[in-house]
Amino acid sequence: MNNHEQSGNQPQIDDSVYDVDSSYVPLKKRKEAQLENVYRKLNLNLVKKEVEPAKQRQEDDSVLMGPQANISLVDQTVELKKKHIIKDKTQEEKIAEEEKAVLEAMARKKQLASAFDIAKGIEYTEPLTSSWKPFKRHRMQTQEENEVMRVKLRIIVDGENVPPPLLTFKAMRLPKPILDYLKEKNIKTPSPIQMQGLPVAFSGRDMIGIAFTGSGKTLAFSLPVIMASLEAETKLKIEKGEGPIGMILSPSRELATQTYNGIVEICEKLVQNGYPEIRSLLCIGGISLQDQMPLLDKGVHIVVATPGRLQDMLQKRKLVLDNCRYLCMDEADRMIGMGFEDDVRNIMSFFKHQRQTLLFSATMPAKIQEFAQGALVKPVIVNVGRAGAASLDIIQKVEYVKQEMRVLYLLECLQKTPPPVLIFAENKSDVDNIMEYLLLKGVESVSIHGSKTQDERDYAIRSFRAGKKDVLVATDVASKGLDFPNIQHVINFDMPKDIEDYVHRIGRTGRSGKTGLATTFINMNSSDQVLLDLKHLLIEGKQNVPKFLSSINDPTDKYRINGNQIDVSIGCAFCGGLGHRILDCPKLESQRRVQQAGMRANTNQMSTNDY
Repeated sequence: MNNHEQSGNQPQIDDSVYDVDSSYVPLKKRKEAQLENVYRKLNLNLVKKEVEPAKQRQEDDSVLMGPQANISLVDQTVELKKKHIIKDKTQEEKIAEEEKAVLEAMARKKQLASAFDIAKGIEYTEPLTSSWKPFKRHRMQTQEENEVMRVKLRIIVDGENVPPPLLTFKAMRLPKPILDYLKEKNIKTPSPIQMQGLPVAFSGRDMIGIAFTGSGKTLAFSLPVIMASLEAETKLKIEKGEGPIGMILSPSRELATQTYNGIVEICEKLVQNGYPEIRSLLCIGGISLQDQMPLLDKGVHIVVATPGRLQDMLQKRKLVLDNCRYLCMDEADRMIGMGFEDDVRNIMSFFKHQRQTLLFSATMPAKIQEFAQGALVKPVIVNVGRAGAASLDIIQKVEYVKQEMRVLYLLECLQKTPPPVLIFAENKSDVDNIMEYLLLKGVESVSIHGSKTQDERDYAIRSFRAGKKDVLVATDVASKGLDFPNIQHVINFDMPKDIEDYVHRIGRTGRSGKTGLATTFINMNSSDQVLLDLKHLLIEGKQNVPKFLSSINDPTDKYRINGNQIDVSIGCAFCGGLGHRILDCPKLESQRRVQQAGMRANTNQMSTNDY
């Protein structure tokens, strides 16, 4: 190969960057000059060494950002912050972003829709219609007039075409036997949640009802299902194997039993006055299914159930929901929270048609409401008081009692009011120990918790409600929805793990307009987050705040107004507690642990099945 051919294989060097008069330039320097020219054109920030080793060129001020840059993303961010292109986020902004991420993760859950609707892609846009209408004089009222009335009653509503509030049961066009029953029970006028909630429910509208404990929510969802069943039975009788027309879900057996007994009493009153028989079924654990078969054979109109037993009966085809047009969830925040969420979704999969859905509770945070609204059709939200607030008819006393002194101090607390008294404890062992101690001291007492048989639980509730026993000692199984009209005093042997349970516990007294007393023992074992929630709840209710509560370091103090009010928009969007944010929510953390434990159990079970 000659020299000319050999030189033709060499890369072509661009000499235009040098002066024409330049003498010979070594190949190495020409390559360096060409590379430098390329970098200059690409505007890359490189440090280039001069020919003389003692000198360095100044760095280019411009920095190329993005994936093509030769510096890390961290360094790029630092450079942008130096030039004030990116501003440093405040601590509040960082917290807000984290909270938003948590809430978005919660919102990604599937809606409470039936499997049939999801599979078919069915979305209902209009609520169910109803034959019920208020009297003409009420229909002629303007929205402005209705709103003025709601303001007087302290009722807050949200929704389209909300029916007017009705101030008497007679205006609701109830049958005379039901009106007579209410008079016998000394229920003369509706409570605010009934004044607005009953017209909404009678109209066939989906609804979220929020009101203080003891405000009459049970009647607000029991009367509509009775009226719907009465109308269906009048038009076309329920035959063998048919029904139910309506269904009420409760989180506990005791609450389901209480609701069932109230419905049965009203239905018996109707039959005594010549109306058709409305058959109700109590569907809870601990009741023999064989004993209920004769009633199932006739066909049932109303089912009051806990999720576990109801799922079992639906899967065994003992009940079918083809004709079910009414669904109510009592203590709905518990029903659609992590505790029963999977059970409720499974139950929803048995529905074949659109239904009227009602959710009731005393504690339903805003984010739970938003999630629930996704499953409802043009819902009406009826709110009487802040969700999660304690009743103003309850005097709350908080006392610091050492762990080992609590049992002894109980006797002193029992002297504050006459019986009956309800004592709550977190652990089953504490419940048994307290009852044993009280019996030794001659105090007539009974107890209930999840490990007792259904017969034992029923006996405890019946004897306590009948006045045969002075004290009922219970876990939180008795804190939700149970109605004990004569209780004047509730004692919390310990502070519950979240503020919602506290509100439900003390809500067993101060019901139906009566005044009640709630005494709570706290000590060093109580969580600071829950104690801060308690502190703000006391401030909101204008109760006395003990010094030991005020002394706890409170990061939310900066949101206090005039030293004695709380901005209720600042707080936990998950549980509604005012003393912490969602990132520190003890309830959310507890549910995460339960969920993770369940996932680990499923994984272990799958591993076992592999062998």
